Amino acid sequence: MKFLVCISLVPDTTTKISFVDNDTKFNNDKVQWILNPYDEWYALVRALELKEANGGSVTVVNVGSAENDQVIRKALAIGADDAIRIDVTGDADSFAIASEIAAVAKSGGYDMILLGKETISYNGSALGGMLAELLDLPFISYASKLEMAGNTATIERDIEGGEEILTVDVPFVLSAAKGMAEARIPNMKGIMSAKTKPLTVVAPQGIGSLTSVVKYELPPAKSACKMISADHPEELIRLLHEEAKMI
Repeated sequence: MKFLVCISLVPDTTTKISFVDNDTKFNNDKVQWILNPYDEWYALVRALELKEANGGSVTVVNVGSAENDQVIRKALAIGADDAIRIDVTGDADSFAIASEIAAVAKSGGYDMILLGKETISYNGSALGGMLAELLDLPFISYASKLEMAGNTATIERDIEGGEEILTVDVPFVLSAAKGMAEARIPNMKGIMSAKTKPLTVVAPQGIGSLTSVVKYELPPAKSACKMISADHPEELIRLLHEEAKMI
């Protein structure tokens, strides 16, 4: 079985976010980039587990510039067999990224395409659905468990008030959420072998973005914490109503 795992690069959670060009672009200066945790911990690791249990291969794909290669190699160190980087420079929206990945996936004969439920930088959750539509494949979102029996997958996903259990035959697209797998740390053997595993760079299709950023804004700074005496609950109620507007 052939697995394709889509991986994104996101700023490390300790990164101080700022913007440039009149707040229309993210400031990349001195940013530490990491693999998107949902892609790495859940989508990639579960694909590796299924490959180890049933055979096959795991390919990771990323859309971006050569600066991404070092981080992509971490996915190879964790256990992916090879990697594809679609050589796109500059900003691209979810549609452009999905279109580039779909063009690669169509010629790859993949049985399953996995990605994290969202990136921790944008939290858009848009890519999976777009990718499935472009490939004319079933799409299962926010999956927390995935088991295979032959060519049929049994998938669990959390829904409001309970769980939903689905079955689907390959090929399909799936976005992975917490519970899908446990994170793996690359060992020395994996790190060394990652240096020689294939990382293929392909030219982009040149599919443009449908959207553009007008402006980025940081969330308002948190105000100082107000301590209310237990002897004055009416003051707490007033603040929740007038300032926090929670009641």
